[in-house]
Amino acid sequence: MSSIVDNIKNWWRTLFRTWINEYRLVFSDLGVLLFFLALPLAYPVTYTLIYNPELVEKVPMAIVDNSRTAESRELARMVDADQYTEVSCYAVDLGEARRWMKERKVYGILVIPEDYAKKIGRKEQAVLPLYCDMSLLLRYRSVLFAMTDIQLQLGADIRTNTINNSPAAFVSSAMGNTVDTESFFLGDVTQGFASFIMIGLVILILQQSLILGILMLGGGSRERRRKNNGVDPEAVKGPVSASLLGEAFCYVTIYMPLTVYILHYVPLMFSLPHYGEAVDYLLFMLPMLFASVFMGQMLRPLVVERESSFLVFVFTSVIFLFLSGLTWPRYAMSPVWFVLGSLVPATWGMQGFIGINSNEATLGDVSTPYMMLWVLAAAYYILAVIITRQANSYDLRHYKVPSVP
Repeated sequence: MSSIVDNIKNWWRTLFRTWINEYRLVFSDLGVLLFFLALPLAYPVTYTLIYNPELVEKVPMAIVDNSRTAESRELARMVDADQYTEVSCYAVDLGEARRWMKERKVYGILVIPEDYAKKIGRKEQAVLPLYCDMSLLLRYRSVLFAMTDIQLQLGADIRTNTINNSPAAFVSSAMGNTVDTESFFLGDVTQGFASFIMIGLVILILQQSLILGILMLGGGSRERRRKNNGVDPEAVKGPVSASLLGEAFCYVTIYMPLTVYILHYVPLMFSLPHYGEAVDYLLFMLPMLFASVFMGQMLRPLVVERESSFLVFVFTSVIFLFLSGLTWPRYAMSPVWFVLGSLVPATWGMQGFIGINSNEATLGDVSTPYMMLWVLAAAYYILAVIITRQANSYDLRHYKVPSVP
């Protein structure tokens, strides 16, 4: 009975000693501080500044006016006056305009056909060929928005001009459209790019900076093991399960203030969507941080040197971004990629935080991502314990200096 009590005491003693010791290791390592503090503090601000203004406006366009009438000139003026486009130049023909597009002078071409004014005068439908550069979808979106607005305005003007004084025309105009729609842009009322991407991207920044710092600490530990017969003199001796949990408490307590800064103050600084309750998303982020820590501890044996952590960071960041569902909806992914994305804490973190922050969801409304983060945290903790024990045993055998007879 006394041995069981001693083991329990030793386990808790190891946990708290590791917790305190890890603070010393973190704050005495400038490289780790760079990724634990500087990266989370600077990246959200830098990215948000890059994406401001949020809308792509005044996209340069070329006009090929084959009609050369008052109606075509009015159309060109409407294109130039729109919020999203501007007429950069007039081309003699389509070939010249396409050459300007290849030279990146313009990103859209509007061709006004020769019979444009004639068809409008006859109350016939006129077709306006539009050529768009698809190398950046944000530019295409702006051009499409502008042409849609202009098309609707031209249609309304033409209908107004054709109304005569007959009672039937008055009744028809009073009735308006048979069906009309009204749009509400929930979560991103400005339809801005920063409001769309930064709310999810900050979750990935938290995860990746946390994992990178853990891997760098692990690389330093492996270097010390190579020099000391497979033993890290800076580590606290004791059960691996207690050591990993003590490290996790250290990292999470360091990251909680950073989480408040990134998720609360950065949106306020740049007027990004911010509607949820702070208590809800802070409680939601707790399993997110633990899952990220244990995932980093699980991957730590892969790093044999401090510099190797950069390779893991670079290799996984883009993959995690694509798998998160931020750039492509997860329901449209193949089953393999959907399952792989479900293994990344940031995937569930983005879904839950966007729901809370942008759509005013409560913690109960995002219960599925919340529970999945706790499941990932528990699974990665168990795997980290198993893998770390095997790695420590390997280091003792591999780096131990053979005794001289």
